[in-house]
Amino acid sequence: MNWNPTRRDTLHLAGLGAGLSILGALLPGAARAGKGPLHGLSVFGDLKYPADFTHLDYVNPDAPKGGSIVTTPSTWGFNQNPETFNTFNTFILKGDAPPQMDELTYDSMMVRALDEPDAVYGLVAETVEISDDGNTYRFNLRPQAKFRDGSPLTADDVVFTLKTLAKDGHQNIRKTIQQMTDVRKIGPHTVDVVFSGKQSRQLPIYVAGLPVLSSAWYSTRDFTVADMQIPLGSGPYRVGRFDPGVFIEYDRVPDWWAKDLPIARGHNNFDRIRIEFYRERVIAFEAFKKGRLTFYEEFHSRRWATEYKFPAIVDGRVKRNTFPDNRPAGAQGWFINTRRDKFKDVRTREAIGLVFDFEWSNKNLFYGLYQRTSSWFQNSEMMAEGPPGPEELALLEPFRDKLPEAVFGEPWTAPKSDGSGRPRDNLRRAARLLKEAGWVRKGSVLVDKSGQPFEIEMLTSSSGFDRIVQPYENNLKLIGVTMRRRRVDSAQFQSRLKSFDFDMLGRRFAMSATPSEYIRQFWSAKAAEEEGSNNYSGISDPVVDALIEKMIHARTRADMTFAARALDRVLRIGHYWVPQWYKASHNVAYWDKFGWPEKKPRYEFPVQSTWWAKPGSGN
Repeated sequence: MNWNPTRRDTLHLAGLGAGLSILGALLPGAARAGKGPLHGLSVFGDLKYPADFTHLDYVNPDAPKGGSIVTTPSTWGFNQNPETFNTFNTFILKGDAPPQMDELTYDSMMVRALDEPDAVYGLVAETVEISDDGNTYRFNLRPQAKFRDGSPLTADDVVFTLKTLAKDGHQNIRKTIQQMTDVRKIGPHTVDVVFSGKQSRQLPIYVAGLPVLSSAWYSTRDFTVADMQIPLGSGPYRVGRFDPGVFIEYDRVPDWWAKDLPIARGHNNFDRIRIEFYRERVIAFEAFKKGRLTFYEEFHSRRWATEYKFPAIVDGRVKRNTFPDNRPAGAQGWFINTRRDKFKDVRTREAIGLVFDFEWSNKNLFYGLYQRTSSWFQNSEMMAEGPPGPEELALLEPFRDKLPEAVFGEPWTAPKSDGSGRPRDNLRRAARLLKEAGWVRKGSVLVDKSGQPFEIEMLTSSSGFDRIVQPYENNLKLIGVTMRRRRVDSAQFQSRLKSFDFDMLGRRFAMSATPSEYIRQFWSAKAAEEEGSNNYSGISDPVVDALIEKMIHARTRADMTFAARALDRVLRIGHYWVPQWYKASHNVAYWDKFGWPEKKPRYEFPVQSTWWAKPGSGN
């Protein structure tokens, strides 16, 4: 799935020499207008690193180079474990590109510092200058920047890239950069990017983080074609061997032009990054046990609790570790497609959410390792708590006549049960809501006014959630709702996802610490109508749209946080999903061949870019 900001299921910010993901895009503060040249940009505050910094604090600048790491797509944040790829064009809607293609093989003008919530530093662009009105950003490119074939990376390539992506790129890119009005070459290594004046504070750095394409390479090729030609990149890795549906390898470029820059020191230490594809995670786990995979992030609580007893664990060849995850947990759940008539009534949506017994699942299926999700901004200061304060009320009051009164009280929170597996109070309440919504009991099933039974198809491409969905299905059956799981292959899943051809499906959205334009793709009315957007629930609410704009145009972090909390309250009361669970940690296992820096950056877990193979470890 190309340029989907949910890749962690989401999203990736870790790879240096690569474009920032949509979720990682951040923007410079207006206070910087009229200043320059600047070595970095920050949204709401000063930069941590001065112009003469030598390396980022969370890397080992002397990390050894060599060896390899072998893992699966899910490690790099893909919500639905992809089974194959059929194009190397990762910037258009057509086709499915391999994981990490954009992160590893392309350079961008600026890249993220992962120990700051909203700062980027120059890579291809050595410095940037901002006009007095804050609408023109002049990027001064490094003359030594070059593509893999040795050809220079110049202003022509930046101009080509931004104009091409604005015209023909994936809609998640095109829609995000609409307020970029012009891109001008000022000199061989100087580019002006012009904005409309209506852009959010985040947009300029989002643009600065887009991968730079080779204008010469595309002069003889059609950018809009999804084919298997390997594009000319400029990043720290190149595509090596591959077999679609089996594996892809990325080989380190030893003479990468940026390898000695301070922003790059200590990064990109593996000679080879290999990603293997498995239809089922249980098969991937067996491959890990046998040493075919060397790094494995475990997302299944039962397996983590009960199955790490194989010989390589016992004799110490495989290690287990838990690393903190301080990022916003975002939203993980079963998303309800409100484009379908049967889900139009909010009471219906609330009812089908009430019967999921998380407490029973956590005890019996998850070994108590998870917490329940309620918020779209879980595990962050953007999560609404308690009654709205004066700042939130100021945002919500203008819409009082359009909002349920409940929005102005305690935020909706996922209901608790007694953990029995049959949450009787919730079942009774759900039945009452369904009756109010017009559903009628006919024997053991509910029917609508035309006599059609209430049936839900849960779309999936994996059997991994079967043990969790089954008890949920049983509880739905008790209130007269029939749920059927529909498992399809990866290609069908992506096709139906893009065209919103589903009733419900499980996804996870992970938010950055400073959300930007990309949130329109999750919740805006416009995105609800656009094929390929991430508004899976079809949310179309003018109040939501207004609060989105308040959030992304906020002048201070405090204002952004208040807007996010107000938005969270409105989204929660809409019952657009059945929230699942989260844990604020990474459970990982690895063959004892790796080293890693003492510090982990707060806002990511950049294993592939900051870890290294121990010399003599056999990698």
